[in-house]
Amino acid sequence: MSKINSRSLFLGLILAGSVSFVNAQTTQPETSATTSQTTNPTIEDLKKQIAANPKDAESLAKLANAYQEASDWPNAIDTWKKISVLLPDWAPAYYSQAYSYQSAKDDANAKIAYEKYIAAVKPEEVEQNKKNLAYAYFYLAFTEQQTDPNKAKEHIAKSIQYDPTNQDALKLSKALNS
Repeated sequence: MSKINSRSLFLGLILAGSVSFVNAQTTQPETSATTSQTTNPTIEDLKKQIAANPKDAESLAKLANAYQEASDWPNAIDTWKKISVLLPDWAPAYYSQAYSYQSAKDDANAKIAYEKYIAAVKPEEVEQNKKNLAYAYFYLAFTEQQTDPNKAKEHIAKSIQYDPTNQDALKLSKALNS
C-alpha cells in the first residue's frame, strides 16, 4: 500500500515540476558552469535522510528535484538513476533523467533516457503524460533529423499527435516533410 501511495506522491511531485520543465524545454536550458559553493540546507537534510534509508524513494525524488532547482545536473542525474533502479517502471524518473542530461548538454544520454521514458509510460498513463510525451518525441525527432530523417518524421508525427499546438514541433514537421 505504501508503495502505491509513494508512487502517487512521486507522480504529483513530478507532474507539478514537469509543467515548468516542458515550458522551459522549448529552448536550450542555461547551465551553470560552476555549482554554487554555498551549501543548500534542503539538499543536506535530504542527503541525511537518504543516508539513514537509502531506499527512501520519496526523499530521493525530493533530492533529485532539489538538485535540478540548483542546476546541479550531475547529482540530479545520479539521483534520478537511483530512483530508476528502485522503481524501474516509474516513467517520470526517466523523463527527469532525460531533462537533467539535456540540461547538462549530454544529448546522447538524454536521447536514451527519453526513449526509456516513452517505453515506460503505461497505456493508462498516456493521458496525464501527453505534454511530456510530446516533448520526448519532439526531442528524438530533433536529434535524428540529420541521421535518420524517416525516424525523425515518425517521432515528430507522434509529438504532434500528443500536442498539436506545439509550434516548435509544427515547424520541425514542416521542415522534415518539405
